Amino acid sequence: QTQLLGVLLAAASNFLISVSLNIQKCAHRRLVCQAEQKPYYMSKLWWCGITLLGLGEVGNFTAYGFTPIALVAPLGCVSVIGSAFISVFFLKKTMRTADILGGTLTVTGISLLVTFAPNVPQELTARQVQNYLVSWPFLVYSILEIIIFCILLYFYKRKAVKHIVILLMMVALLASLNVIAVKAVSSMIALSVKGKMQLTYSVFYIMIVLMATSCAFQIKFLNQAVHLYEATAVIPINFVFFTTSATISGVIFYQEFQSAALLSVVMFLFGCLLSFLGVFIIARNKKEEHLQIPFIDCGHIPGQKLTGKIQPDSHSSCCGTLNKEDDLVKRQS
Repeated sequence: QTQLLGVLLAAASNFLISVSLNIQKCAHRRLVCQAEQKPYYMSKLWWCGITLLGLGEVGNFTAYGFTPIALVAPLGCVSVIGSAFISVFFLKKTMRTADILGGTLTVTGISLLVTFAPNVPQELTARQVQNYLVSWPFLVYSILEIIIFCILLYFYKRKAVKHIVILLMMVALLASLNVIAVKAVSSMIALSVKGKMQLTYSVFYIMIVLMATSCAFQIKFLNQAVHLYEATAVIPINFVFFTTSATISGVIFYQEFQSAALLSVVMFLFGCLLSFLGVFIIARNKKEEHLQIPFIDCGHIPGQKLTGKIQPDSHSSCCGTLNKEDDLVKRQS
């Protein structure tokens, strides 16, 4: 029952996140169409989206206290398929066959994930977290992760390689530490609320620092990936990398599949594969939206004959010229 509650909470939270992203996009659209341009943070609709985003993230945080990491992480695909279908009704987009096929595959994958997810006790005490931190599988995993991250960081900083795979692999490595810390903090808070105080242990505050630090650097590298590459490429690749790294960290740190049957492991991995495939199909060939650059109406300038409305050139600092100005350039040449 507790695990089912966590699954429902994670799915609902990711759906809220998809709703919030579409509301924010709609708010930006409305602001662009208004005659009097206002900052986006002055929009009530934008703040409504931000509020839903906050609720979704809090829900995800809480879900880690009830549910294995290996189950919560793949449920992030709910936000992808939710966004695809909400945009059809909310942003008046056209429903594609790829959206239906991808959504069907993803829902099938989710049902397999829920059915064959590891069933392990989710109440984690501070002493258990301390023991996991010094266990040899996690120490080996941490050393390997640090080495890989340093190699990627070397190419990123010294060689100025900004490839999407390098950026999103760094995000995924940080995410694996982040989900470990989030689950530990969420579980210890849940136990403290039940009366078993865990907040007096130093490991609780160590995990909070790890959670905040890894989250901050995740945002840094993810924002750069979104800035340099199309969101339709970033979203599916990031989802696959994040889910894979989070699942591996849950298996190694919290030993979530320690007593699972081979069939359960195989079917769980098959469910992950279907979810990955569904997200890629939804994102494939999805065109990026670019806001139209409006024409600039200069109005009437006494003594000047206008060429009409002038459209900015995105590849030049020049925003057009007047006829008289053109004649002057010709005479000088």
